[in-house]
Amino acid sequence: MDRKDFLRVAGLGVLAGCAREQAPAAGDGGRTGLEPPLDVIGVQLYTVRSLMSEDVAGTLDAVAAIGYREVEFAGYFGHSPAEVRQWMDAAGLVSPAAHVGIPELTGSGLEASIETARTLGQRWLVLPSLPGEMQTADGYREAAELLNTAGAAAAEAGLRIGYHNHAFEFDPVGEDGATGYDLLLRHLDPSLVDLEIDFHWTAVGGADSAALLRDNPGRFPLCHVKDLSADGEMADVGAGEIDWAALFALSGTAGLRHYFVEHDRPGDALASIEASYRYLSGT
Repeated sequence: MDRKDFLRVAGLGVLAGCAREQAPAAGDGGRTGLEPPLDVIGVQLYTVRSLMSEDVAGTLDAVAAIGYREVEFAGYFGHSPAEVRQWMDAAGLVSPAAHVGIPELTGSGLEASIETARTLGQRWLVLPSLPGEMQTADGYREAAELLNTAGAAAAEAGLRIGYHNHAFEFDPVGEDGATGYDLLLRHLDPSLVDLEIDFHWTAVGGADSAALLRDNPGRFPLCHVKDLSADGEMADVGAGEIDWAALFALSGTAGLRHYFVEHDRPGDALASIEASYRYLSGT
């Protein structure tokens, strides 16, 4: 190990240690760890994007040191897929999925995304949102067509396409009162496109996550796990109001297999994902 690598690992190791010291014990504040705990816990790396922008390899090491075994990417910060795969392997991590934009799901962009996914061992390419101009009834139908087309191409490579929601999808957009999410459920081909439910944003949008899981069996293999505080703010998992045990009890029905912790605006990114990990793992 050369000096640069040593400083990278040592520096982020200190950060991870600080996160462990700052993270509240699972029982603090009257909260206990999740029961039953999750066996395999992932993290959406958007949460630690500021660290990723400085040092991708070191951030992956720090994530793994907390206990995470799965990561969902949101960009590679100028590094090649082969480089990133080497760092993942060294950290003992796997990546089931990545967030990619519309340009990366069409034409040559999709071809490049598929090649990257193959290198990194990913199964899903997930569209994380829709631009404002597509948040109409016609826009949702257009998005469904785009995702279905990408899904057909990805299927030939053994991959699947996904869609991740925010809150705006639960606003009515159709004359019949249908929401954007209703239209996506109606027009996405479940044989080609899966849904990654974000439990925080679904709650903010006023939708019933449990009902969505029950009413659409098998359509949610991926989820984002972040909490909602009593005053409507984003919170570390276990520090808010969402009933995680009740939702995860529906995993078999929903088809849930991959659980990615996320916090869009953490004060201390490593401390945040450490606290969420400790709650979900029951440690």
